[in-house]
Amino acid sequence: MLRRQSARESAARTYARALPIVPVRARGLTIEGADGRRYLDCLSGAGTLALGHNHPVVLEAIRKVLDSGAPLHVLDLATPVKDAFVTELFHTLPRGLADHARVQFCGPAGTDAVEAALKLVRTATGRTGLLAFTGAYHGMTAGALEASGDASDVRVARLPYPQDYRCPFGVGGPRGAELAAHWTESVLDDPKSGVRHPAGMILEPVQGEGGVIPAPDEWMRRMRTITSARSIPLIADEVQTGVGRTGAFWAVEHSGITPDVMVLSKAIGGSLPLAVVVYRDDLDVWEPGAHAGTFRGNQLAMAAGTATLAYVRENHLAERAATLGSRMITQLRSLAGEFPCIGDVRGRGLMIGLEFVDAEGDCAGRRVRPDRPVDGEPLNRGTTPAAVPDSRAGSPRPADPELAAAVQRECLRRGLIVEVGGRHASVVRLLPPLTISDEQAAAVLDRLADAVETAARDRSGRPPGIRRPHGSDPQHRRLGERAERASHHGT
Repeated sequence: MLRRQSARESAARTYARALPIVPVRARGLTIEGADGRRYLDCLSGAGTLALGHNHPVVLEAIRKVLDSGAPLHVLDLATPVKDAFVTELFHTLPRGLADHARVQFCGPAGTDAVEAALKLVRTATGRTGLLAFTGAYHGMTAGALEASGDASDVRVARLPYPQDYRCPFGVGGPRGAELAAHWTESVLDDPKSGVRHPAGMILEPVQGEGGVIPAPDEWMRRMRTITSARSIPLIADEVQTGVGRTGAFWAVEHSGITPDVMVLSKAIGGSLPLAVVVYRDDLDVWEPGAHAGTFRGNQLAMAAGTATLAYVRENHLAERAATLGSRMITQLRSLAGEFPCIGDVRGRGLMIGLEFVDAEGDCAGRRVRPDRPVDGEPLNRGTTPAAVPDSRAGSPRPADPELAAAVQRECLRRGLIVEVGGRHASVVRLLPPLTISDEQAAAVLDRLADAVETAARDRSGRPPGIRRPHGSDPQHRRLGERAERASHHGT
């Protein structure tokens, strides 16, 4: 099958290149390949599977629709399934938006929702320009790609996105975020900046493909203030961050802001294709048919989505993601303290990234310490620079995409599926389902630590000369074996 896929499918395929497996069964965190091997899946359909593979409540919701004889395709007509989905969706939205919101069903992918959101604000404001951020990823269709960080034909004003490890201003922390916000204000208020009054600003509360970079909460509030004061609609892209992934049901809730528009997809369909735009009712100036599509409301996806949204809400899985994610990031930072090739560990909730660097590369500053903030807030302001050597004192080490790819390969050999992304393809990403157990999380970290040790040793050509990592402890190996058995049985 892999040979036939290579011979017949487009060269544009991506995941299949780095993950040469053929899944045949899956449950929860576990995938079983055609060769009989089992894998712990920390890719989760690029964050789509909030409840993991084939969760019972999702399967039951799908079966119920199939067995009811309800139509599976009805364009944009009202149905009981759609009504239930919209009701549950509005129940989860930030209150400031839910009380005055409209929902637009788009094509089935997140990029379709982005296109609709950009078209919406342009129609509502009568303006055409857009503000987006370095490192952004909003999809692969023309308009969405224009707003993404690697666009080649840019007709969108690009603004700096704050980050600590590779701060565009070389300072990081609260000062770097403040400079980024000041730059945004300057661009908008300078009549000679070359940026006309835009139709909207689009941002990700956590940049995923950009390298798992959480936006500081204070910076998010500044963006809301800046856009509100200038009547610029603020679009929050929650395609990957939504439905509990970051430790809040929607990532904008960490900062307490209410965007004018939210772009939603991935997890809202419960593993099936579904995308929507939710926006303030005063922006609802569409003419009938102004934005349409044949597949803009799949009944099975809405049923699966309703079940997923309700399960995450009722079982407090966002809070669970916050607690477990914080613990995993702390443990990974301990690992980073032993491996200089891990330049940074960052994330929010169960959206986690490890940036791999050339530990021997030229670096003007000192190596970053693995005690960065978990949730996007700045480091403790009472901590002195002398007590916490930090990359902000100079330059971070060069990114090492080859090492990140090697870690991904070693993870796969150990039965762990992870993603690689980031600006230099040097960030190993973890996106486990929100239903992952403590035991399974221990197994994930165990296998990842083993993979890092092997890849780092092979890269340097010599033993790493460090303490025994988490993964080499026989007790942790036994824990990992128990976790694999548990995940195989769907517990």
